[in-house]
Amino acid sequence: MELTADGLPRPVDVKSKDLHIRLAETPDEVRLAQQLRYQVFVEEMAVVPSDEMRREGREFDSYDPYCDHLLVFDNSPDASPQKVIATYRFMRREQARKAGQFYTQGEYDISPLLDYPGEIMELGRSCVHRDHRTGIGMQVLWRGIAAYVMHFNVDLMFGCASLFGTDVDKLALPLAYLHHNHIAPENLRPRALPELYTDMNLLTSEEIDAKAALMSLPPLIKGYLRLGGWVGDGAVVDHSFGTTDVCVVVKTDGVTEKYRKHLTRGEGETRPTSGEGH
Repeated sequence: MELTADGLPRPVDVKSKDLHIRLAETPDEVRLAQQLRYQVFVEEMAVVPSDEMRREGREFDSYDPYCDHLLVFDNSPDASPQKVIATYRFMRREQARKAGQFYTQGEYDISPLLDYPGEIMELGRSCVHRDHRTGIGMQVLWRGIAAYVMHFNVDLMFGCASLFGTDVDKLALPLAYLHHNHIAPENLRPRALPELYTDMNLLTSEEIDAKAALMSLPPLIKGYLRLGGWVGDGAVVDHSFGTTDVCVVVKTDGVTEKYRKHLTRGEGETRPTSGEGH
């Protein structure tokens, strides 16, 4: 087992063919994650960066110094050194305490999650390099999530997951489908902050074509649902990212061997994904 610079076992240390999944261990490696986020969120999704972000070519915020950053390195012979092809950001209770709050609290009242007795973990800022969106990028990220969850004994995962676009009427089908079929139980149900609350109950259950709704959901949200995930009450339109967010909650007892095999199989499967959780 490889060790960190501090001589400790790596919380995440997964290898799959030419890919290596682990946490960032230095400030330079965190910057690699931020540079990939800039490529995806700013250059592809047209998120408006600050002047500092534009100068430095990286997307960052005040939460980054407190988080763990999962990285997927491409170690294939033709890859450039330290090439990161996917990333995810994690924050546990103690890290959120130091940061002042979880990122999600800027959009949702997550009191039911904060009251949960076990360890909780926020996921966000997921993205995959455009050249690696053939399924494997997101699949290996899920393997990293599973390893992290087991290492830190995380009982509950949550975070803001995004649907592309800010026109809620155009997103009525997926939002209503999530509301009618995957709403979190009341004791684990976040609620969008009153000033940001957007009703998801836009269609009756009879008006919903479930197959079409599932096809319209981003791969990341479908991945959460495969793990038995739920959504909170209300969506939030994020004009800065050009997305409409839902708060996803997943109990990690759903991260079983059966689901991990399901989520990491079929490396040739086409499943485009970019950045869908922030």
